[in-house]
Amino acid sequence: MVRKLYQKQQRFDCSPIAQVELNLESRDEIVPVLLGLQYLYTNAKLRTKVVQAVAADLNQDSRRDVGRPGMDDWHVVVLAAVRLGCNLDYDKLQDQVENHRRLRGIMGIGDWQDTDGFTFRRIRDTICLLKPETISKINQAIVTAGQSIAPDASSTVRADSFVIETNIHYPTESSLIYDGVRKFIPFCVELAQQLETTGWRQVGHLVKKIKSLKQQIGRIAASKSSRKKEALESRYRDLLQRVALLLERAKSLTNEAKSLGASTVTLSLITTIEHWTGLTEQVCDTARRRVLLGESVPNCDKLFSLFETHTQLYRRGKAGQPNQYGRLALVYEDGAGFISHYHLMARDVRDQDVVVEQTKLAQKKHAGEIHTASFDRGFYSAENESNLQQIIEDVCVLPRAPGEYAQRIKNESVKFHRTRLHHSGIEAAIGVLQRGNGLKRCRDRTELGFERYLGLAILGRNIHTLGKLLLSKQRPNASAAQSKRKAA
Repeated sequence: MVRKLYQKQQRFDCSPIAQVELNLESRDEIVPVLLGLQYLYTNAKLRTKVVQAVAADLNQDSRRDVGRPGMDDWHVVVLAAVRLGCNLDYDKLQDQVENHRRLRGIMGIGDWQDTDGFTFRRIRDTICLLKPETISKINQAIVTAGQSIAPDASSTVRADSFVIETNIHYPTESSLIYDGVRKFIPFCVELAQQLETTGWRQVGHLVKKIKSLKQQIGRIAASKSSRKKEALESRYRDLLQRVALLLERAKSLTNEAKSLGASTVTLSLITTIEHWTGLTEQVCDTARRRVLLGESVPNCDKLFSLFETHTQLYRRGKAGQPNQYGRLALVYEDGAGFISHYHLMARDVRDQDVVVEQTKLAQKKHAGEIHTASFDRGFYSAENESNLQQIIEDVCVLPRAPGEYAQRIKNESVKFHRTRLHHSGIEAAIGVLQRGNGLKRCRDRTELGFERYLGLAILGRNIHTLGKLLLSKQRPNASAAQSKRKAA
C-alpha cells in the first residue's frame, strides 16, 4: 500500500498545519489535543521520530511505494491521539474526520479531498496495526517534549494502580458453558457437512436445552429458597452431563476428520473446534469442583470469559463495586500531569510485586531526575521501601498495618507529609483516564488489543496535557486554558 510519512507538498485547498487557527474560546477536549498535535508537527525532530515509528509498524512486511493509496503516517498519529484523547468510538471518529474542519486542517486534508479513504473500518484496521511497544515509544517522546517545556515536572512522580474492565458479560459458570456450546456446535455442523457425517441434525434443539438450563440456574441462584443449594446441584449436574455428551461427540468428529486426511480448510475448522471445546471443558471442570464437590477454586484456575481469556477478578473493596473483572494497570504521573510510565500487570501479580521493577524503568525514562515519589499503602513492604529508597531519594510509602501507619504518621517530617497529601492527586488522574479517555472499560478485543488500548488512552491523555501546558504558557487567559475545578 502506497504511504507517505506526511504531505510535504502544500495543498491549495488548506492552510499549512502550523497555521491552522484553533478556537481557544472553546473548552471542548479536542482543542488542547489538536494544539498538542500541532506542536508535535511543527517540531521537525519530534515529528520525524514519531511518524517513522508508525511507518515501521504499518509497512512491516510490505513495500510503501506500490499498491493502492493508504493513509499517511501523520494521519494515523492524529487519529490514534484523537480517538481516546476525546473518548470516541470509530464511527464518531469517522464523522469528526468528515466534518470537523480544524481536525481536517491538522491532518492536512483539504476541502477538495474526498474522505472515502477514512471509513471507520479502515481507521480501525490501520490503528490496530500499531504495536503496544510503538505506542509506548511515542508516549515517551511526547512526555520528554512536555518535560522540556516544564523542566521541574520530571523530578516528582506519584503512582497507583487501577482496574480496567474487559468488555464482557457478568461471568457465571452456566453462562460461560453456554457461550462455549453455542460457539463450537456451529463449527461442528459445518465440519460434519464437509465429511458428510450424520448425527448433527438436532443441534438447534440441544443448544436450546443448554440455554434453558442456564436460565433456570440463573433464576435459582437469585432466589432465597431454603432448598437453593440442592436445586442448583441438580441443574448443574444435568447441564454438565449434557455438555459432556456434546464435547465427546465433537471430539469424535474431529478425530474422524483427522483420520480421513483433512484439507487446509478442514484443519482450520478442527483447530477452531478444539479451541472452543478446550475452553468449555475448563469451565465445566471448575463448575464441577465448585458446585458438586464443594471445593474453593483459586482464581488462577478460573476463566471469567471465553472471549477475553486474560480477564481476572479483583476484589479491591471499592464502594459500590466490590468485584471488578478486567486487568490492573499501574500508572506514574509526573509533576506536569503527564503519564510518564505505565504498565499492564499480569493476571496473578499484585502491586507490591512490581513496584520496584517498574520504578526503576520510570527513573530510567526520566533520565535519573526523579527525586520524590509517592505510592499507595498497597505497594508497601519493608523490602520494597528499602529498595525504592536506593532508586529515589525521597520515597513516601506507608505501612498497611494500622499501628505502624499511625506511628509513621506521627514521626515523619513535614516534607514527607506534604508528599503524602500531594499523592491523592493521582486518584484524580485515574478518574480522568476512566471518564475522559475510555479506560473505564476496554472496548478492544484480545490481550494484545487491551494493551494497545491502554497505550492509546495514555497517548490521548498526554497529547491533551501537552496542549494544556502550551495554552497555559502562550494564552493563559484563553477559555480553553481554564478549568472549572480551579475556578471553584
